[in-house]
Amino acid sequence: MRKTLRYGMVGGDLNAFIGGVHRIAVNFDGRAQLVAGCFNPDMAANKECGQFYRLDEDRIYADYKEMAQKESEREDGIDFVSIVTPNFLHYQVAKEFLNHGINVLCEKPLSFEVGEAEELKALAEEKGLYFAVNYSYSGNNMVKEARELVKQGVIGDVINVNAEYLQEYLVDDIGKGDQKMVKLSSWRKDPKVAGISNCVGDIGTHIEHTVSYITGLKLKKVAAVLDNYGQPLDLNANILVEFDNGAHGVYSSSQVCVGHMNGLVVRIFGTEGAIEWVQENPNVLSVTLKGQPTQIYNRGMGYVSERSKEMNRLPSGHPEGLYEAFANIYKCYISTILKKVNGEEPAEGDLDFPTVDDGIAGVKFIHACVESSKNNAVWVEI
Repeated sequence: MRKTLRYGMVGGDLNAFIGGVHRIAVNFDGRAQLVAGCFNPDMAANKECGQFYRLDEDRIYADYKEMAQKESEREDGIDFVSIVTPNFLHYQVAKEFLNHGINVLCEKPLSFEVGEAEELKALAEEKGLYFAVNYSYSGNNMVKEARELVKQGVIGDVINVNAEYLQEYLVDDIGKGDQKMVKLSSWRKDPKVAGISNCVGDIGTHIEHTVSYITGLKLKKVAAVLDNYGQPLDLNANILVEFDNGAHGVYSSSQVCVGHMNGLVVRIFGTEGAIEWVQENPNVLSVTLKGQPTQIYNRGMGYVSERSKEMNRLPSGHPEGLYEAFANIYKCYISTILKKVNGEEPAEGDLDFPTVDDGIAGVKFIHACVESSKNNAVWVEI
């Protein structure tokens, strides 16, 4: 009975933000070891990263295709790959590893095109592989608590959603045209690298998935206005949404809102109450029942749900944040693969990670928003 897995990484060298977050998150539970990687097409940066993590020289690969082939041929090959490259590589790298029988965890968005995302799903199902997409905020403990409260009917039927994800880091790029700005993740404004959307593709999809995860609702259609402010891709988006239960909502995502750093806020309104979660204060949940004062739920307390307790990592009052959210996604994903390797059936809690279906939903959301905006904010079916 194996107790640990071996994994590899594509992208995420020592200078990359997101790769480091993934590696730290995997290490939280000590059940997967990084043994292979293709971290950067520049071989010097690639080797520097692999050597830093003490990988064998023959498992620091110059090319992800070579990595997929050779790892699939080894008796001690990787059990899954973590793909943390810029967007344009997600589809082709994921497809390569799936074709070689290797489980995949991929950063979002899953692909540029809906057809590509659906192809990856079909391939994963054909090969019997687990495919996760890193919508990280669903790993947060109090997001899981919010989901449990909605499932239990505490706030009644969901009738309205108001959610926003506001940042300011691209405000200086307004009106700069195609001029290359020295900015964090400046590649996100390049259609060849990022795809058809920057703001919606980068942070708007986090709204879409977090709301869907909490409520269990799926989007039916959107009406969107995207603002580029002279850039090739959008920096700001205001979106009306309609859910499959007939409820409506408003999503706002922006990278030009002065005074906002990473302001993901989700408000769920029901017939009997409301829930609010603020990402920058992630350890608390505001719950207001009809006719009653607002209650503040604190992570780690005895009154939270069993699921929240299962995913808790620190005593209450000791803050958990982004690393723990990533770690919770890996915890579930690794548990699922370990059970498969050991001939066991994953439990419902093991499967509590964003799947390829969530990745497809995200790509459809991006395309619907862009299409709507190009056509004067008409409603577009998803």
